[in-house]
Amino acid sequence: MNHRPPRLALLLLFTLLAACNFPLANNPAGLPGPQIALVTATPTLTPSVTPTPTLTPTATPIPPHPLSIDYLRGQQYPASQLTIEEALETGGNYSRYIASYMSEGLKQYGLLTIPFGEKPATGWPVIIFNHGYIPPDVYRTTERYLAYMERFSRAGYIVFRPDYRGHDRSEGLARGAYGRPDYVIDVLNATAALKAYPDADPDRIGMWGHSMGGYITLRAMVVDADIKAGVIWAGVISAYADMVDINGRPRFGTRSLLEEYGSPETDPAFWASISANSYLAELSGPLQLHHGTSDATVPVFMSYQVAEQARAAGQIAELYIYDGDDHNIINYFPAAIRRSVEFFDQYVKGPQP
Repeated sequence: MNHRPPRLALLLLFTLLAACNFPLANNPAGLPGPQIALVTATPTLTPSVTPTPTLTPTATPIPPHPLSIDYLRGQQYPASQLTIEEALETGGNYSRYIASYMSEGLKQYGLLTIPFGEKPATGWPVIIFNHGYIPPDVYRTTERYLAYMERFSRAGYIVFRPDYRGHDRSEGLARGAYGRPDYVIDVLNATAALKAYPDADPDRIGMWGHSMGGYITLRAMVVDADIKAGVIWAGVISAYADMVDINGRPRFGTRSLLEEYGSPETDPAFWASISANSYLAELSGPLQLHHGTSDATVPVFMSYQVAEQARAAGQIAELYIYDGDDHNIINYFPAAIRRSVEFFDQYVKGPQP
């Protein structure tokens, strides 16, 4: 039985297709007559959807430890007004006052001396005087270190000895120096106040420190580039990692750090970050170090160590060792204080007209 469509039907189909004006294509089946058009649809371009990028979570930056040098460098030290609170008995050639300034919203006090006579055109050179540890409950602004301050004051310097917070009338809690940044911050704010003081020369500022005050001085000098020179007597100035085993026990606040952060061997980066010794290449000026060999409070190796480290970092570091002398360098006091004055005269006061 023949199932092919009638010839007339095929002709009608071909005619209809031709009328549609479709383009012709090859006839793969080899059918007779007009070729069947192959209709290729133009694809519709669907707008591609840009995938929303998946944000790889970044670690929240860990804030620097409050003891670290980076933390100190990240703080603000606004120049508050240095206010005369009380006039005291004058010295040989200088006036004495109790003065105040602000540190982190706390009113702080200190002992201030100002030379007699005509102020230099640029202002008097300044020494910030950082005292060593004295129990805060017995500390008094007008006591201790007076012979030291006398020599610097008579040499023509404004001298300011900050009390630190929690000492005598200074506001705040006295929480110690080695486990908190408080006292260093107080000294840096005191320095800022002196820079703005009308009688002071902000470009001629030196810093002196004894024992704990030496620790404060070294830290301040790797934070504030305006401190032209530093003198340290019997300073607690070793790297923290070198204070975890002094005569078989941790000293100067390192016990609690060991308990919380582990040993320097397990976390060397942390221990380096809290030590001014790691930053001696950025020391703000020359150092002069004094230490007695019979110091029973602060080991003499600390001054040896820092002198070597500072010199290796390309800094000027003078070291004076006093055979058999104690923590206060009592036996060689005249020589040590004379050397200190001469050092400040050279690197802070500078040549006189």
